Amino acid sequence: MSSLPDELWRRILEIGIGTRGFTYKDLCSASISCRRLHRLSGEDPLWNRLLSSDFSPTNTLYSYHFPTSSSAKSLYKFRFEKDKERRIAAHRRAVLRKKSEIAERSRKLTVIESQMGQETTKMKESTAELSNLRRVRQASVALNVWQPEVVRGRQKQMVEQCVVPAESRIRALEMELRLCKQQIMGLEKSYKDENRRLDTAKEELLSMTYHPITEHKPMNKGETEHTVKRKKLKR
Repeated sequence: MSSLPDELWRRILEIGIGTRGFTYKDLCSASISCRRLHRLSGEDPLWNRLLSSDFSPTNTLYSYHFPTSSSAKSLYKFRFEKDKERRIAAHRRAVLRKKSEIAERSRKLTVIESQMGQETTKMKESTAELSNLRRVRQASVALNVWQPEVVRGRQKQMVEQCVVPAESRIRALEMELRLCKQQIMGLEKSYKDENRRLDTAKEELLSMTYHPITEHKPMNKGETEHTVKRKKLKR
């Protein structure tokens, strides 16, 4: 490397910038590799070429106000800071959207649980009423045959206490029970699907907010990285 003249290295850097193979980040990376490239990569002509290509009028970053006295490298530093702020703001918006999605899916799960509870209660009540009406129907049929007077009296009392037509009400309750079962099956499927989507959203949020350096802690015996992430998400 030391045998090559500065003109050749300068030409290599110019070709890289001219073909858009080099960005300002690549140029900064080259500058820390050795003293010669540090000196050559800091020359204004290279940064001016990058400045003219990246800060053209069609580029959205062209709308930024740059101090006229600033060097090309200083302008690129300004651009880097602006890009960093933009990325951070975009990441924050993405995290907020994901948190909002998690809250909405949690709300939907609560609604589905409430609906399942209502349908289950309705099914229990219908089952109890259907069982009573079937006993009334059996008692009504039994009145047509001979029975001991004590048994006959209890069955007659049961039939007289029923204020609705047993047969029609039984058919209605059987239909209602079938509908309740269908509703519960549909709600259970919706609950599983929504719960799966919620878990996926939580995993995505965890991957968005997880930092391998700042959040690294020793794992306990028997724990895996996945279980540690799940515990953090629950907290």
